Amino acid sequence: MISSNDFRSGVTIVIDGSVWRVIEFLHVKPGKGSAFVRTKLKNAQTGSVVERTFRAGETVPQATLEKRTMQHTYKEGEQYVFMDMETFEERTLSPETMGDAVKYVKPEMNVDIVFWNEQVLEVQMPTSVILEVTETDPGLKGDTATGGSKPAIVETGAQIMVPLFITTGEKIKVDTRDGSYLGRE
Repeated sequence: MISSNDFRSGVTIVIDGSVWRVIEFLHVKPGKGSAFVRTKLKNAQTGSVVERTFRAGETVPQATLEKRTMQHTYKEGEQYVFMDMETFEERTLSPETMGDAVKYVKPEMNVDIVFWNEQVLEVQMPTSVILEVTETDPGLKGDTATGGSKPAIVETGAQIMVPLFITTGEKIKVDTRDGSYLGRE
C-alpha cells in the first residue's frame, strides 16, 4: 500500500484491477477543508489518461512491476517471439502489445519487458539502435548533411527520414524514442 502523500511521477498503483502510472501530481492544501492530491494517471495496459483526486493520506495498493531482459529470437507470422535470458522460456507478443517497439526490434536484439502479474505491460527498447537501410532514393553528388532529408526504409520495415547522402546498404543509428536519424555507423 502507498499513501497518496507519497505519489511521485512514475509510481505505479492498482485501481479497479488495472495498473495506473502517475504522470503528474499536485498536493493541494486549501485554506478551508482538508488537503487532497490531484493526479493525472495513465493506464499501463490501455494507454488511456484520466485525472483523479485522492484525499491526503488515502492509501491505495502499489503495483509491483517486474522487468526482465529478453531476446527477440524470431517472428512467427505477425507474432514476435522473445526468450527470457535467465530461464530460457519463450514468450509470444503481438504487435499491439509491443507498441512502437515493433518498428525497431530485430532478431537477436535484447529488450526489457515489464510484467505485472505475468501480464506484459510494455516493451522498453534501448534508446538507440543500429539498422541497415534497405530502400531509399539514390544519393546524388553534392548532397550534404545540411541540405535536407529523404525517406528511407530500414531492415525492420520502419520509415525514417535520413540526410540526402545516405544510400541503400548503409547502417544508421536511430533514436527509438522519436524515430529520428542520429548518424552513420
